[in-house]
Amino acid sequence: MSTRQPGSASIEQPDYWWYRARSELLRAALGPHAQGPTRLLDVGSADGPSVAWLDSPRHACLDMDLRGLRPGDGVCASALSLPFADASFDLVSAFDVVEHCEPESTVLREFHRVLQPGGRLLLSVPAYEWAWTDHDVRAGHHRRYTRGRLVRAVTGAGYSVRRVSHGFAGVFPFFAAERVLRRVRPAASGATLPEVSPTLERLFLGLSRTEARLLTRRDLPFGSSVFLAADKPV
Repeated sequence: MSTRQPGSASIEQPDYWWYRARSELLRAALGPHAQGPTRLLDVGSADGPSVAWLDSPRHACLDMDLRGLRPGDGVCASALSLPFADASFDLVSAFDVVEHCEPESTVLREFHRVLQPGGRLLLSVPAYEWAWTDHDVRAGHHRRYTRGRLVRAVTGAGYSVRRVSHGFAGVFPFFAAERVLRRVRPAASGATLPEVSPTLERLFLGLSRTEARLLTRRDLPFGSSVFLAADKPV
């Protein structure tokens, strides 16, 4: 993963609208593909609220940022070298993690290794290389994705894709405008999350709730994130 402390922005602002909306969108898009896992590994668990909607009696958390792990209830380690035995989990979730990892193929193989045959992988990643700005540099990203780019990486690592969809389509015009503005006027040093007014926050959350209802029925062709569910073949 990046040498920058992962998860720091979300740890400092866990109630930021984007993290709250992401949880709702992930549940809508990927929840049906996460029914009944008994052994769950959440990689990058410090990066904002993401898996509270996943129900598992055995839930392991892993992150490189100790601040995001509850004492006695998480492992501080790299996703590039998971400290777990082969076939340890029914489900691995990694939300906004893979873009931090280089080489990409190594982290996907590690997820594959610790999944049991027939186990499931749930991912989210940021979309579109054209949207690359100083935000990505500060966040420690190595790349952004299209749906095709993510599918090729995942299938190349030995998975079978069940679903892939964009997310955050409802707020996409605001995202695109913010990225253009960042190119013209980079954020101040140390700033990571764009400030939004209470009015905009309510608008963004409302648009995301509407989008979540759409995601339960169909894939979305654009948006600032890509969501994916895939299986490790039996």
